Amino acid sequence: MEASALFITLHSRIQNTVSNGPGQRYAIWVQGCTLACEGCFNADTHSLKGARFPIDELADDIIATPTIEGVTISGGEPFQQMPALAHLVAAIRKRSSLSILIFTGFTREELLCISGADEVLSQIDVLIAGRFRQDLRVARGLVGSANKVIHFLSNRYTPGDLDSVPQSEIIIASDGTVTVTGINPLELRS
Repeated sequence: MEASALFITLHSRIQNTVSNGPGQRYAIWVQGCTLACEGCFNADTHSLKGARFPIDELADDIIATPTIEGVTISGGEPFQQMPALAHLVAAIRKRSSLSILIFTGFTREELLCISGADEVLSQIDVLIAGRFRQDLRVARGLVGSANKVIHFLSNRYTPGDLDSVPQSEIIIASDGTVTVTGINPLELRS
């Protein structure tokens, strides 16, 4: 398959969010995760079935979004779609100066055993790695549980930048759709 014909399986995306990384960001959640951490906030992203989206079209949309300083990729598990993730990260890096932050349930050591992951890591700014552990839940500074490790892979951000990210956010779209997001999302009750 040609790289330009690649697709990524998406769960959802938000074009402008402040609770998924430093500054205003474009956030995407991939669909599919076999790690299935107990207590995962995004358990509905675990199924491997989802909408396939053209990577180049997604990259175009990200790059064309005004006022953002970066993109956050979460899931599901982004590294379980390795060729698609690599293509998306390369397209963003080649055509913009946007920062890239990725959440993964894998440790950095585990990622280094996945073919192509080292190339992705060489192009991103922050990796937040490790399986979510409900018994170690902290939900602040973009870290869901205390075992998670933040890897600053460029000098673009500092720990203070991540600590200043709001823990949660409520976004109300023009069609009335309500989205609750962040590392410690609020629970809406009817």
